[in-house]
Amino acid sequence: MSEIEIFKGLKDVVIEVSFALIPLILFFGFFQFFYLNLPRKKIIDILKGVVLTFFGLVLFLHGVHIGFLPFGDAMGQKFAALSFSWIIIPVGFILGFVATFAEPAVRILNHEVDKVTGGYIPQRLMLITLSLGVGVSIALSMARILYDIPLMYFVLPGYGIVLVLAWFTSETFTSIAFDSGGVATGPMTVTFITALSLGFAQANAAEGVNAVATGFGMIALVALAPIVSVLILGVLYKLKEKKSE
Repeated sequence: MSEIEIFKGLKDVVIEVSFALIPLILFFGFFQFFYLNLPRKKIIDILKGVVLTFFGLVLFLHGVHIGFLPFGDAMGQKFAALSFSWIIIPVGFILGFVATFAEPAVRILNHEVDKVTGGYIPQRLMLITLSLGVGVSIALSMARILYDIPLMYFVLPGYGIVLVLAWFTSETFTSIAFDSGGVATGPMTVTFITALSLGFAQANAAEGVNAVATGFGMIALVALAPIVSVLILGVLYKLKEKKSE
């Protein structure tokens, strides 16, 4: 890849990130001027954070465009060309587990859960629970694409299981579970694994099969799986408490 190709589209990314951050800066400036009156040192620290955020988002999003998306798409098409294309199912599980394990938003949520519950729900346990849930959901997504199974066969029973599990766990775990569903669908999963699933769907689609309809829908399962896994953890906690009593 030439230097020109590496920086292709960077200007558009800079403009997108600028339009995303400018309203937040103006919003903060308004409250600082009329209400907050924070000391100068604090404002300088905040501005440093804004600058780091700007460059971090630009580099990440540009890296997604030139690296994650093309690589995921090419990888999905290569798996579809294999005679043993079923291997995409365990590979999907591993990628889902690893991507969630590395997801910054997931780690922040786990830290907050550990802090608020006073260590009752440890960070490590939550991290493994969410990673397993997302890994299973991506494995199911790959199986759905491979065997052309309708999305509703997974979504409707999945939310039915959620409603049942919610009756048998505490409100604490129910609240955490539904937040976990949104957190797990972070940039690591959405960028690379979505491209992988779409590339696999396009290359694997038989004649007359809508590859777009088959390839999309993975994020719905990724959002659902952590809810189920955390609720199951809550049920296990409740059974453990009853056993201790």
